[in-house]
Order: sequence, then C-alpha cells, then structure tokens
Amino acid sequence: MLYNHSMKKRLLFIGIPVLIALAVGLYFLPPIHDRLAWRVDEMRTRVKYFFNPPDQAIFQPAQQAAIDAIVQATMQAFATEQAGPSLNNATPIISPTNSGPTAQPTLTPTPIPATVSLPGVKYEDQFNRWNYCGPASFSMALTFWGWTGNRDVLGKVVKPNDKDKNVMPYEFQDFISQNVPGMTSALRYGGDVDVVKRLVAGGFPVVAEKGYYEKDYTGKLGWLGHYQFITGYNDNDKTFLIQDTYLDGPNFKLPYDKFLEGWRSFDYVFVVIYPVNREADVMSLLGPFADETWATQHALETATAESQSLSGIDQFFAWFNIGTSQVVLEEYVDAASSYDQAFQVYANLNADNTTRPYRMLWYQTGPYKAYFYTQRYQDVIDLANTTLNDTIAEPVLEESLYWRGYAENYTGQVQAAINDFRAALRVHPNWEPALQALTVLGVKP
Repeated sequence: MLYNHSMKKRLLFIGIPVLIALAVGLYFLPPIHDRLAWRVDEMRTRVKYFFNPPDQAIFQPAQQAAIDAIVQATMQAFATEQAGPSLNNATPIISPTNSGPTAQPTLTPTPIPATVSLPGVKYEDQFNRWNYCGPASFSMALTFWGWTGNRDVLGKVVKPNDKDKNVMPYEFQDFISQNVPGMTSALRYGGDVDVVKRLVAGGFPVVAEKGYYEKDYTGKLGWLGHYQFITGYNDNDKTFLIQDTYLDGPNFKLPYDKFLEGWRSFDYVFVVIYPVNREADVMSLLGPFADETWATQHALETATAESQSLSGIDQFFAWFNIGTSQVVLEEYVDAASSYDQAFQVYANLNADNTTRPYRMLWYQTGPYKAYFYTQRYQDVIDLANTTLNDTIAEPVLEESLYWRGYAENYTGQVQAAINDFRAALRVHPNWEPALQALTVLGVKP
C-alpha cells in the first residue's frame, strides 16, 4: 500500500507539469489561440485596472520651450542628413506615404438625392479578432471596388500581432498603395455631413474614425476609438447608413448629430478609397476639401470655435483637435501649446463620471510630434510613460514606444532608445519606422 501511494504521488507530481505544458502548447495553436487570446488579455486588463484605474492617470506637461530652442529644434527636425549611428539628424518617419492628391478645389453644383443606399457592399464584422474594426472596415471599402481579399488578408499586414491595439489611417493608406494595384485613397480632416453625403451620393463610400462609449470590465462607461464604414444616408430622418463591424452590425442607422458627436474626438477625419482612374470624380465631389491644406485649416477653425463653445470632455476633444490640425500644418509651437491646454482640461475632468478618455494616445499621437519638434523631449518621455504604464494593461503601443525611443536618444539614453525600438517591433513585426531607427543607430533589430 505504501508503495502504491508513493507511486501515485510521484505520478501526480510528474503529471501536473505535463498537463500544464500541454495546456500551454494547445493554447498557442492558432485555432485555439485566436479564440482565447482576447479572453486572457481581458483577464489581465481586469486585474491591472482594478488596482490602477486608468481614468485616474494624469499627464501634466512640465517643460517650456524657449524661442531660440524652438527655432533650433525645427531646423534639426527637418534635417535630412544622417551622420553616423545617431538619430539626432534623422526625422521620425511616422507619416502617410500616400496622403492623396492635392488638386485645386472645385464645387459640385448638382443637387444630391435625399436618400442614398449604395449597392454592392460586402459586410464584414470584427468578431473573433482583437481590435479589428479598422481591417474589417477598410476591407469592406476595398471589396466594394472588387478587391478579392478580406479583413484577415489586410490585418495580417497592418496588424500582425493581436496585441496591437490600433492601426493608424496612414497604415491603411500605405497598404492600399503598396498592395492593391489601381486603388488609392484620400484622407482629410475637418469633415462634415455635407461632404460625406456628396461622396456617398457620387458612389464613393467613406471610412471615418470616431469615438464611442461602452461599459468596460468594471461596469463603468468608457471612451474608445472606432472605425465605421458609411454607405448611405437619409435626409428624411437625418441618418447615415453604416456598416458597423462591432455592436451595431450591418445597415445601422445613426443620426447625423450622434455621428458628429463621436466624430469630434478624431478631428472629423475621414478616408475615401477609390480607383486611381476615378480621381477627378473624387476631387470634384470633395469640393474645397480636395485641397488638403484648406481642409486642415477648416478643421482648425472648427476646433477653435468648439473649444470656446463646448465644455467638459468635448472641450478636451476640441483643444486636442486644435493641436492635431496644427501638427498637420507643421505649426509645432502652437500645437504644443494647444495640447498643453487640452491636457489641463483633461486633468480637470471629474474622474467620478468615468468619461476621461484615457485611451486617447492609443489612437492619436500628435502630442508626441508637437513636443518632440519643440525640443520638449522629457514631456515626450513622460507622456509615453503615462500612456504605456498607466492607461493600458501591457505596454503594447508601438507609436508610444517609438516616440519615447526618439526622445530618449535625444537626451543621451541611447540604449533605452534601442530597447524601445525593439519593443515596438515585438508589438508590430517589421514595422518600418522602428526598423529605420535601429538602422540609423547601427544596430540589428
């Protein structure tokens, strides 16, 4: 009996680690991992947020840039020479390679119909995929024009790691220009109901990035970013027809005012995807928005007016949008000041109402550019630290890692910069900005 009992204990001692190893191995099999990874991430996030509520994380800008330093920084930032293994003469390259044409604005005098619902839409959802509203929405925009891929074909390129929380619009534009012959895109800020209606009525559906509110793991109402694909509208009930990849599903009707309310948090940005040979049609339908500079100036004027007329979280979005438009216009000094004001409004928001949009830097990284190009490197680092350490369960935001790396290099922390660039590549393998930064520093990924 003693022998049998001893053998059972030994078998149990050996069997438990074997079962654990088997479970881990099964978890990483693609069919199982795809279904369970988001649940593991959710559990990790629940624990992290319980002990460190992300809506209580506050970034306070600490630096003031002198005028002479600003001039010097601007000259450095746009230098194109690369002298040896240093980033100090290189320009960060996170920017669209395909920002669309810049044709002169024209007007479209032809009245548009009161209602439009574009045919030929192939609906895709994002279910069983983590943070896939972007790949699904842009896939629908491409299949509308005959592309034979789907969300996964696109997602494997722009979002190769399921931990990646967001894909920026420029990354989708790059995918289209590099992988879909005969297709191109145009991105504009400052959009409104009328320009969307003109495009849709002309046969060109629109992808918009906007915010929405949803209860999180603790039951609190939280703000998130979300792509939506617009394929129709109805002036009779003042609604857009939307192919929503998440909660609302296909052919969802969203009132114009509710759409604008969510769109505000992304500076009213939109992307229209179209065949290259239809470019003249798109430019005509865009009207004054055909001119990128005009559109961004329009966005700046809209945000400036809203910063004075709105309050609370919407005032934060307005000030943030002012900074975003100024970054696009390369007015970095003004942008840094605008973001300072935005973060001050943010800090004064009532945390009890759970509406602090702590995920903001997951989706929009304009403050990094504004502070970097005005030599406020410590503010870049501090903002990235707050974003990576206090607003997310894991530091898996490649853009925040990238900009922190650049700022670290400029403050003499070269090894820390290398570590951050490599960490960015673990989140987003083969990501060109991080690869280039490491190449300039003369080290391997």
